[in-house]
Amino acid sequence: MRPGLFLKDRFLLLLLHVVCMGLLSAFLGLTGYEEEKVLLILCAWLLILTAWLTVTYLQRKKYFDETAQILEKMEQKYLLGELLPVSFRLEDRLYRQMLRRSNKSVIERIRQLEEEKREYKEFIESWVHEIKAPITGVTLLCENGRRAGNPVPAGEILRDVSLENQKIENLVEQVLYYARMEKVYQDFFIRETDLQEIAKEVFGKNRLLLIGRQVRAEVSCQHRVYTDGKWIAFILNQMVLNSIKYCADRPVFRIFTQPYEKGVFLIFEDNGTGIPPEDLPRIFEKGFTGSNGRARQGATGMGLYLSRRLCEKLDVRIFAESVPGAGTRMILEFPVSSYRSE
Repeated sequence: MRPGLFLKDRFLLLLLHVVCMGLLSAFLGLTGYEEEKVLLILCAWLLILTAWLTVTYLQRKKYFDETAQILEKMEQKYLLGELLPVSFRLEDRLYRQMLRRSNKSVIERIRQLEEEKREYKEFIESWVHEIKAPITGVTLLCENGRRAGNPVPAGEILRDVSLENQKIENLVEQVLYYARMEKVYQDFFIRETDLQEIAKEVFGKNRLLLIGRQVRAEVSCQHRVYTDGKWIAFILNQMVLNSIKYCADRPVFRIFTQPYEKGVFLIFEDNGTGIPPEDLPRIFEKGFTGSNGRARQGATGMGLYLSRRLCEKLDVRIFAESVPGAGTRMILEFPVSSYRSE
């Protein structure tokens, strides 16, 4: 810290002293004090002021030099608030407290980013592992189709290739939504949405998967809501894909609406294996696969987590009801402020 900057910082204080010295000189002159005595008082004042400024400057210089040295030696410089030199000055203690609060916030944010990075890496690794299956399936189907004397009709091979391609498309869509999840507001378009059309679109998109598992799909959505249809379609699609993975014999999927006093429920219902009671409270957690998912290799546990996060953005409540062995209900609750009945 240079002396000039220190004096510049104390300019108002020095100006106050000069004014006070002038007023004191005028007062003493008017009361009959001799000039020599007035000058002696002013010299003593200046001497004391100079000594005080010198000591203060040396103290502040030492404090900031120590702080600069500590900062220079630190690898994680955002932790400076924890290592500041001890000071008796109130402003230094207040600055230290504020820096500590700021550092705590920075550290928490860094930990959050590191955790998000780790989770994203784990998700990509599991996603890559899962997408290998349909890619390998397409490769094998193509090789079988080129093989001479293959008894399988070309139409059946193409259907199987389309089926594997649909699996790949669903997985790619999931990772894209995951990557864009934090900036979802940039892609919102809230308008009156026909849930009947959304449900039909989701079932139509997964037509080959549903036919392959011999699923009977039913749609009965008689209400409209104000929401983003694209995001609701993605959420319903995750529910359908989950149910396809764990469907039982003679599977039936139903999507229907049910009004109530404060809004509308959009319900997806299946008659699959159901969810164990101990797993039900955790199915929307990131990466949670539960006992059903652990029994099936390749489950990422991300579909319902993404659905919950998107529902939070849309101000839509999502929850589940299930009876093991009897089926599961996934329910979206649209509040009255965001829908209008037909």
